[in-house]
Amino acid sequence: MNPKLTNYLNGVFTPYDGVKSVTELKADLLSDLQERYLELKSEGKDDETAFAMTIASIGDIEQTILEVANLSRSLERQVLTNFSASNLTQSDFAGVTAHKGQFNASALHGSDFSGADLTGSSFKSSDMREANFDGANLTDCVLSAVDLAKASFNQSLLVRTNFSITGLDGAAFKGVKLTDVTFNKLDLRKTIFDQCSFTGVNFESSDLSGQRFDGQFFNGVKFDKSALNEASFKGATLRNVSFIPFFSLTNKYYRTIKTISFDGAAMDKLTYAALKGIGANLSNVTVI
Repeated sequence: MNPKLTNYLNGVFTPYDGVKSVTELKADLLSDLQERYLELKSEGKDDETAFAMTIASIGDIEQTILEVANLSRSLERQVLTNFSASNLTQSDFAGVTAHKGQFNASALHGSDFSGADLTGSSFKSSDMREANFDGANLTDCVLSAVDLAKASFNQSLLVRTNFSITGLDGAAFKGVKLTDVTFNKLDLRKTIFDQCSFTGVNFESSDLSGQRFDGQFFNGVKFDKSALNEASFKGATLRNVSFIPFFSLTNKYYRTIKTISFDGAAMDKLTYAALKGIGANLSNVTVI
């Protein structure tokens, strides 16, 4: 076996050590080159000429290796981010990066995702009670048909995050900036929102009865067709917030609206006018 060929390939393949498919390519290529080299020698070529012609016969090998390595690494990443249908109760995912991860139909009760970057990941039909998402990046994540009872989202990054048909009893959102988040058709009566800001958030058709939003910030938020009996927005700031009723204005609806507290709240003229028009008590509200 010609050691010059071996040394040449070792140098070319060094940046891709550890990539399985590239290692296999290297072994196959070395065998082919050795065979080509011996053929050239049998034709009477000297060592230097045979070596040069052998190397020239493989063309742009570095480009080929790069393409194989990129494909292999892409496939490896897919394997490393697919945890669907797995028993991962109390697993440690703290600080991991798992873009577009798949955590569907999995047991993730009590698992730790604190500080993780889970951008674009999918959590569907999973048990995620008491999961820890503190400081996690949940941008573009889908949490559908998931049990998130007592889950923690303290200072999480929630952008375009979709919560649908999800259980959030006792789940805590503290110090969170929620942007374009969807909470459609959910029971949020026992969910905790503390020191949060809501921008473009959609609470449409959700039950927020008794919810406390005191001192929090709302911009472009929709509470359309939501139940807000005894809800409180004391000291909150509301800009362009929508409260479209889920049924025609009846005495029952007027009574419900009057149970919402806006004491000490500040709101823009349009939000003020909309709430005034449906009978909300705005006696201690500041128009901004």
